[in-house]
Parts: sequence; C-alpha cells; structure tokens
Amino acid sequence: MNELADIGLVGLAVMGENLVLNMESKGFVVSVYNRTTEKVDQFLAGRGKDKKIFGCHSLEELTRSLKSPRKVMLMVKAGKAVDDFIELLIPHLEKGDIIIDGGNTLYTDTNRRTKYLEDKGLLYIGTGVSGGEEGALLGPSIMPGGSKAAWPFVKPVFQAIAARVADGTPCCDWVGENGAGHFVKMVHNGIEYGDMQLICEAYQIMKEVLGMSADEMQNVFAEWNKGSLESYLIEITRDILGFKDEDGGPLVDKILDTAGQKGTGKWTGIAALDLGVPLTLIGEAVFARIVSSQKDERVNAAGKLTIPKIAFSGNKEQFIKDLENALFASKVVSYAQGYLLMKSAAGEYGWNLNYGGIALLWRGGCIIRSVFLGKIKDAFENNPQLPNLLLDPYFKDKILQSQEGWRRVVTTAIQLGISVPAFSSALTYFDGYRSDRLPANLLQAQRDYFGAHTYERTDRPRGEFFHTNWTGRGGETSSSTYTV
Repeated sequence: MNELADIGLVGLAVMGENLVLNMESKGFVVSVYNRTTEKVDQFLAGRGKDKKIFGCHSLEELTRSLKSPRKVMLMVKAGKAVDDFIELLIPHLEKGDIIIDGGNTLYTDTNRRTKYLEDKGLLYIGTGVSGGEEGALLGPSIMPGGSKAAWPFVKPVFQAIAARVADGTPCCDWVGENGAGHFVKMVHNGIEYGDMQLICEAYQIMKEVLGMSADEMQNVFAEWNKGSLESYLIEITRDILGFKDEDGGPLVDKILDTAGQKGTGKWTGIAALDLGVPLTLIGEAVFARIVSSQKDERVNAAGKLTIPKIAFSGNKEQFIKDLENALFASKVVSYAQGYLLMKSAAGEYGWNLNYGGIALLWRGGCIIRSVFLGKIKDAFENNPQLPNLLLDPYFKDKILQSQEGWRRVVTTAIQLGISVPAFSSALTYFDGYRSDRLPANLLQAQRDYFGAHTYERTDRPRGEFFHTNWTGRGGETSSSTYTV
C-alpha cells in the first residue's frame, strides 16, 4: 500500500459504514477495520467497491496505513468496547496521534479517557454524531469535544462530511474540552425524547379525544410542518400517519404500544439530578417509555381502574389550534430546560459552551433539526448571558400567546383521562418558574422541624440561617449543613 489514508474507522455497523462512504465521497481516503474481519471484505465487495477505501484485517495494519498524526475513529458500542479498543490501539500509536469516539458515550467516560490518553502523549476526541443512518451518509450533525489540540487535524474531515444550513455553514464546530461534545449530544438526545413524547401526546389526544383518523391527523401534521413547528420529527410523523399496511389500513395502528430506549434519555435525567437542574419534561418522557413497556399490567389495569365517562364538547378546529399552541409552548420549555442543564454542566466542568453555536449544530442533519432552532441561535446571539430561554423576547411573547390553548389542552386531557405527562409537566414548570412565591417555606419549616435543617427568613438578609425549637423538646442545636 503506497498511498496513506487520511483517517481510519473501526466498526462497520450501520453508522460506521455510512460515515466511511460519506468521508470517501468528500475526497478522503479511509482505512477500515472490523472485529469480525469478514465484514471488512463484504463491505469492500459491496457498498465500498471501487472506492478509495482500504480494508484492514488488524489494528496494526490499520494504524500503519494512516497519515501522521494518525486519526482512528471508533464506531463501536459505548462502554467497555471503547476502553478495550483504546488499549488495543495504544501500542500502535505515537505521540500526537488521535483516537476519536463517535458513539453515544456517557460524557464522564469521555472526561476520564481524555485525561488518560493525554497523560500518555496521545489526543482524544469524544464526538456526538446525530442523524441516524441517512444523516451519517448524507451529512450528520457532529459535536466534537476532548483534546482541543486534536481539533485542527480532524476539523477538515468533520466539517466536510457534516450537514450544512442554508448559507453553507457546517453543522459541526468545536464544542469544548473533555466530555463537552458527548454531553451536548446527550442533551440533544434528551430533547429528542421530549419532542417525540410531546408529538405522541398530541397524536393520542387527536385520536382519543377528537376521534380523528390517521389520514386526518396526517393532514394536521402536514399543516403544522409549514409553520413554527416545522421540523424533521413533525415531518416523519406526517409520513408515518400516511403509511398504509398491505390491507390498506394505517400501519401505525398495528404497531404495539411499547417503546424502547437505549439509555441516553436516562443519562440526561441523571445528569440533571446530579447538577440540580429541573429537567422535568425530559424526565417524564423517559418515564413514559417505561410505563409503555408495562403493557400486560396496563391491559389488566384498564379493565379495573375506570374513570367517569365525559365526552369532548368543544370546537374541534379551535382545539386543534390549541393543540398546536400546547405543542409549541411545551417544546420551548423542553429546550429551555435542556439549555439550563448545559449551562450548569459548563459551570461544573469549566466548559466554555457557545449556546447559539450549539443551536446551529442542531439546525441540520440531526434528529431534532427544526426552524425553531434558528430562533434559539438568535436568542443567545442577542444575549449570550440569557438566564432562561423563556425570558427571550421572542419566546416570551410566543409562550404567553400560546398559554390559553395550552391550558385548555392539559385541562381537557386530564378531564377525559388522557395521559399527558410531557404537556402537563411543561405547564407545571412554566407556572413554577413564573411564581414569585412557592410553598417551599412550609417545606423548609418541615425540614427544620424534624431535622433541624434551618431556614432563611423573609424579614432578614439572605444568607442568615435560623432554627426553631418547634416542640420545646428539641434544644437549640441545628444541622451544620444547608443545601439549596
């Protein structure tokens, strides 16, 4: 082999194969390796035939085939497999060579691996890649983080293969050190969970409350996709509702109502709890999938836990408009919470995140791509220190205009017994955030009563803490710690 490859890739599953073909189509020479080496031969005899792709049957052969500094991208299952391949690669790499993890990896693992490899004189990039099979082939959203010194070497490849927005800007830029790229991808996936759950709740309301057929719902989603809700997920929902089974009926009606998940939504919720961020909507979206998986229990409960029979008596057209407003307003809350999580993580880990830039990364190629993200980019460009997306003038006005319909939708769903955890949790967060007084004063009194946890007073300066001997038997000793 006389010519050296620009980059190597390990793992020829769906995403790996398509990324290789994407890279090759942009003029890069790619070397590939798969643990099951027969897959390498099959790929080169099939989709990779007659292309500038070198097949390798060992990691030693792969690394020998690469230009310096060597760039090896891992597209393998997150977790132990990544660590295993890192250890197998290290003996074949030299100082300044780069390992890239393109899988859905937990950001704390990327924090650890970046330090581990930098201590050995190597560089590491943990990058989120979003867009699924089609995105990987035609242009995904790419969110790289890790060793900043590695970025100039991978930037030409990543930005060439990434999706682009209308003005040609690639949906790929440096996110931040250590696990920042994988954290942003994790939040993206959490928001994806929320968006999908909101759409499903809108579908359920149209079906169960309004009695709409799949074709009628398809028309509604088609209209929504022409306005402020225009997005990839609304678009595919439109297409799904119009897809017919062999008997001519809607295929969606024959799909079992149990949802799967791969864990990134759960990771997002755990990170929010660790960082003290109220990520309520995404948390409910994760729990909704778990409830859906309890199919047999739900079927049993359905025959025993009945509710009063109430029929919808409102104006159908107006209610569909209300539903559109509820979907938009709830979506704003979901993204607001996601951005709060990223801001909290940035403070915790010392990342300098570009929040408007992150919205740009998500504008094309990824699963949550939408026109909505352009408004988020504008919001953070207008005010980089924006404390909450709800306070941006555009989103504030839109959510205030939407809230009457939003409230009608949630009220109607509750009255008619339709489960709407995402819609209702979004509205509850909105009402909590806009409240200048919450009942936490009573809660804090309870904590002080049973645990001497102390409290602050409204008639004294913030930062002064007090304890009351509520029973006359507790004494004056209070807890030495106070956590908000």
